[in-house]
Amino acid sequence: MNKVFKLAGIMLATGMTLGAQFSASAEEKSSWLTLSKKELKQVENYASGYKSFIHKARTEVSFVDETVKLAEANGFKPLKSDSVLTPGARFYDINRGRAMNLIVIGDKPITEGVRIVGSHIDSPRIELKGRPLYEKEGFALVQTYIHGGIKNYQWVNIPLALVGHVDKKDGSRVKISIGLNEDDPVFMVPDLAPHVDQDYRKRPNREVIKKEELDAIIASKPGKKSRVKQQVIAYLKAEYGISLADLVSAELALVPAMKPRDVGIDRALIAAYGQDDKLAAYASIKAILEQETPEYTAMAFLVDNEEVGNINNTGAKSTYLVDLISEMLYLNKGSGYNDHFLRLALKNTKVISTDVNPGVNPNWPGVWDLGNAPRLGEGVNLKLYGGGFNANSEYIAWTRSYLDKADILWQTSTYKGKASGGTIGSSLSKDNMEVIDFGVPVLSIHSPYALSSKVDIYSLYRAMSAFYRY
Repeated sequence: MNKVFKLAGIMLATGMTLGAQFSASAEEKSSWLTLSKKELKQVENYASGYKSFIHKARTEVSFVDETVKLAEANGFKPLKSDSVLTPGARFYDINRGRAMNLIVIGDKPITEGVRIVGSHIDSPRIELKGRPLYEKEGFALVQTYIHGGIKNYQWVNIPLALVGHVDKKDGSRVKISIGLNEDDPVFMVPDLAPHVDQDYRKRPNREVIKKEELDAIIASKPGKKSRVKQQVIAYLKAEYGISLADLVSAELALVPAMKPRDVGIDRALIAAYGQDDKLAAYASIKAILEQETPEYTAMAFLVDNEEVGNINNTGAKSTYLVDLISEMLYLNKGSGYNDHFLRLALKNTKVISTDVNPGVNPNWPGVWDLGNAPRLGEGVNLKLYGGGFNANSEYIAWTRSYLDKADILWQTSTYKGKASGGTIGSSLSKDNMEVIDFGVPVLSIHSPYALSSKVDIYSLYRAMSAFYRY
């Protein structure tokens, strides 16, 4: 019998599909079925820590703040101009409070390459404009724009928290967080009721709510001698010591106020805001915290502005990461440093660019070529974008090797009918580093409340830890 038809017969007989796992444990399609009772408990413990962390780390600034707390509690110190990079030394470096690196120095010289896990810590959200406050129909509202790609209609009628900071001319910073604590008020963008929306029903999907209609109610009670807008201005002055003019130099965002929650009677899924890509960033932090003295220097690169194109001096297109590797080389070599050592280090460096991607949705499976589609609960997925975006085949094989050796299930992900790529990988590969994109599948990405599988996020952390050690 022809080998192809024989294989097809076996697949039909066993219920396998062309999308079955290609890992060493292919007979176990679900990662849940590969775990011992001890490992299942580890999955739950990991998920608990993750939910607690991302509830507080809503923006890139708060993510950096929370990461510094974790890093310092695990022996990491700020990288300084006189730091000694001995094997096992643990450092962190912050770029303008919005991006950072965690570093564990390895046994091998940096010129032999670094192991980097890169992920972004910004998420789609609604942001306040520089002069946001206005009054309309007896309500005080704030004008907004959006950060990243969202479906506007998903952001109405949900509780929103106001988070961020205001920088004043005297150099002081005022932090603001309203809506994350249970006794806080929340904010909301009100939608039209079905009784009065007849004139708007023919709008296409993406314009059901237009961008300029995402203004949120911030207050509605006037004073006896002042309008509601004046009440808000007085509140800002009394509570925070800030004026309307100070909001020009502010970074304030409206983010979903809901806490992360377990989903399903089996509690196998997590619903939470910001899982793109704080899910992967948290995994890289947890993985590097447990590294003692790796063979190669390990770095967790947490970067801003991926959702808007990796731009600005805190995004992946900036020179920050290369500058940092250059600084580390200079700390080792002193006056013997030259650019050749930097180029050698970059050429020998291996990178995981890790980000979430859409998983197979049970209500709309047809949007995927199911033979190349990632499914929740079936492990990490290697992104095979096509169109020149893929890692080279040697690096993919190298990746398969350490995943299989660590008994980590993996799958592949390719978008239907097109070749495309994204996230931060292309920005890093331009510096001649070896880069592969992978992550885990998530449902409802870029919505206020996305869904991930606990076993997948745990598998991603294990995959990163194996990468650092390989």
